[in-house]
Amino acid sequence: MTTTLWTVGGIALGVLVLLVLLRMVWKVAEPDEALIISGLGARSKVTEAADSMGFKIITGKGVMVLPGFQTARRLSLDTRSANLEVSCVTKQGLPVTVRAVVIYKVGDDFVSIANAARRFLAQQGNMNDTIHELFSGHLRSIVGGLTIEEMIHNRDALTGEVRQSSAVEMSKLGLVVDSLQIQEIEDESGYILNLGKPHAAAVAAAARIAEAQRDQEATEAEQIAQANKAAALRDSKIKQASYQAEIDQANAKTKQSGPLAEATARQEVVKQETRAAQLEADLAEQRLQSQVRKPADAKAYDTRISAEADRDARVARAEADAKETELRAAADATRVKTAAIAEAEAIKARGDASAAATRATGEAEADSARAKGLADAEAAKAKGLAEADAIKARATALAENQEAVVAQQLAERWPEIVAAGAGAFANVDNMVVLNGAEGMSELFTKALSMGGTGLGLARTLMQAMQADQAAPKSNGVTPIPVDLPTKD
Repeated sequence: MTTTLWTVGGIALGVLVLLVLLRMVWKVAEPDEALIISGLGARSKVTEAADSMGFKIITGKGVMVLPGFQTARRLSLDTRSANLEVSCVTKQGLPVTVRAVVIYKVGDDFVSIANAARRFLAQQGNMNDTIHELFSGHLRSIVGGLTIEEMIHNRDALTGEVRQSSAVEMSKLGLVVDSLQIQEIEDESGYILNLGKPHAAAVAAAARIAEAQRDQEATEAEQIAQANKAAALRDSKIKQASYQAEIDQANAKTKQSGPLAEATARQEVVKQETRAAQLEADLAEQRLQSQVRKPADAKAYDTRISAEADRDARVARAEADAKETELRAAADATRVKTAAIAEAEAIKARGDASAAATRATGEAEADSARAKGLADAEAAKAKGLAEADAIKARATALAENQEAVVAQQLAERWPEIVAAGAGAFANVDNMVVLNGAEGMSELFTKALSMGGTGLGLARTLMQAMQADQAAPKSNGVTPIPVDLPTKD
């Protein structure tokens, strides 16, 4: 049991010692560094190509280094920066100071690492000085062929030429440039400052113009704002005045509501009174129609019909008398003619066939002609006597009763008389009769007298009578020139 424990302890101790020894001889390269192994057996094809140096380069992995036989050193692969401040003379002969910064590192390939290890493995801190000197020379050379304007406006071209001209040297050193930036170009003579003054003046002028424009716009905006404020204040006052006017109007209406209501009631009373007066006027007109106008129209119609009937009777009577006389005369003439013909035929029948018959016939024809003429004369005489009797009867009636004849003539022309009297009221729209039926009767009487038709007819008849009395008589017949109106 004890032996076993000692065996296990010995094994564990051996493993521990082995691990410690392995940790001491095993070297691992970090990601930003390269292990340079030199000594026994430390040779590689790459390093042989790089100046036939006898060392091995390890990156990104571990390697066993035999203590006492081999040596392992580390070469940093991280980025370094070097600040440059170089005094140069331009193509124009102007002295300038160029400030720049170079960011560089050891190349990642084995050739670059080998070249860098040869030159900087023991003095890695002197890399910045080497870079400064290298780039200062190239920068002076390139700036000497450029003008200040080209340097200022084409800085990328300047840095590109510097990197291109130093590429060979950097490759031999095993270094690569990550970035080269021209930070500043200083001019002791003030050339750059004067070069920028025109543009600065233009910019300053543009700035002042812009500032003036902004001030003007600000002033205009302030004026517009003040005007809008004044307009808003005005509108507010106008609205307040309008509201106050409405309030005053409402108060005035409230104060006037009592008198206004009284006036309205009074207007209604006046309207009702006016309506009542209109109804009374309509009633009076209806009474006038029923009590005065219609009875007057009926009386006038009765008078006109009576006069027309009387006239028609007298005319029919006169026509009947004339017709009777004419028929009587015609009958007498026919009777005479018939008797004459019968007598002639009797004479002709009783006469001889000789000269006696001829003479009898001639005498009979002569007697017949004479009888016919006498009959025509008698008929004409009877007709003339009948007309003379009618005219005489009228004249006698006119002499005996002039008023009746005038009344007859007035009755015959009564429609025209009424139409002439009514013409006086043709242009009257409204007529108010103040004293009822008496006023209407008086109004119609005046209208009829204004027509003058009846008076004119009566005057004509009287003048005809006077003319008849002064005229001579012929054959016992007295002509009376009467201007009898004809009925339309």
